[in-house]
Amino acid sequence: MALDGKMLAKAKSVFEENRRRRDQEYERRLATVYERAPRVRALDAEIRATMQELVGFVLNPGDGRADEIRTNTILADETRANSLPADDIRRRNLKLQEERRGELQRAGFSEAYVDDGYMCPVCHDTGFTVAGICGCLMEIYKKVQRDSLSGLYMMGGGKFESFNLTLYADAPSPVTGVSPRRNMEYIYRTCLEYARKFGEKSMNLFFNGAPGLGKTFMSACIARMVAESGHSVVYEMAAAIINRFEDARFSRGEDNDAARSDVKRFLGCDLLIIDDLGTEMTTALTIGALYEVINTRLVANRKTVVISNLTLPEMRRRYTEQIMSRLEGEYQTLTFYGDDIRKKRNTL
Repeated sequence: MALDGKMLAKAKSVFEENRRRRDQEYERRLATVYERAPRVRALDAEIRATMQELVGFVLNPGDGRADEIRTNTILADETRANSLPADDIRRRNLKLQEERRGELQRAGFSEAYVDDGYMCPVCHDTGFTVAGICGCLMEIYKKVQRDSLSGLYMMGGGKFESFNLTLYADAPSPVTGVSPRRNMEYIYRTCLEYARKFGEKSMNLFFNGAPGLGKTFMSACIARMVAESGHSVVYEMAAAIINRFEDARFSRGEDNDAARSDVKRFLGCDLLIIDDLGTEMTTALTIGALYEVINTRLVANRKTVVISNLTLPEMRRRYTEQIMSRLEGEYQTLTFYGDDIRKKRNTL
């Protein structure tokens, strides 16, 4: 599972901002406490001093006291253990903390009000654990990715549970003999299963058919569910993808760096959704860019959903044999047909 580098960078930025705000809030609360209860400031300084003294005492073996501590930890003689200087420091520290709690209470504060604990006890506010990215940062990553796909969700809806099968006619198509409703029921089940089980063994999907039949809706449903599972999802129009490939090849400076970053996302994300294939200008450069993105992702076993209003014969006339052989041989084709459901939806 590959994380989207651009989205992860944004998530880290949000994470750092949250931590900065948390630190600012802690400092504000501490200043309020110090103003009302000045003794707490002095106690905090003493507590820090005892902690530093204890750490220095344990880490400094020069005077033999550290050896004495290590030796006495294995002795059963409690009296002798309690006589250690380190224990004196610990007892003094605990006494200071108890006094601090009393000062806070007398000033009307709870100890939790100035608790300097971590936002996340698992990663200690680093965002990462030995196993990888922490759940706290992953949740921010998912939200950032949801935001990046919000345009798709607005256009398509993006929830399988809101799919309305009754918008499709139940009468059999004179061409296929299958009703648009039954065809869409099959497409719905296929897309739902695809999203639920998305992974390395998933197929690539090719949606084709006239406008207004639910192609973008289904792609939005897939995008939402796959993104929520933690996979990286990028949605973009075919023309925009091709333009970024051309910018990466011909532009200079910062524009070139940004374009290369976008191309890297297109090629490296777990799921790329290419919408409106066939609306871009057909040139040798656009054909080359389209072949590169389709073929590179196939070789890397990264999944792609391609959406087009063109029929397969129209696409064969427009694109090269290399592109069509991959779309027809490596993609599961789902053809949408029937009447424009957007018009029906607006009359309900």
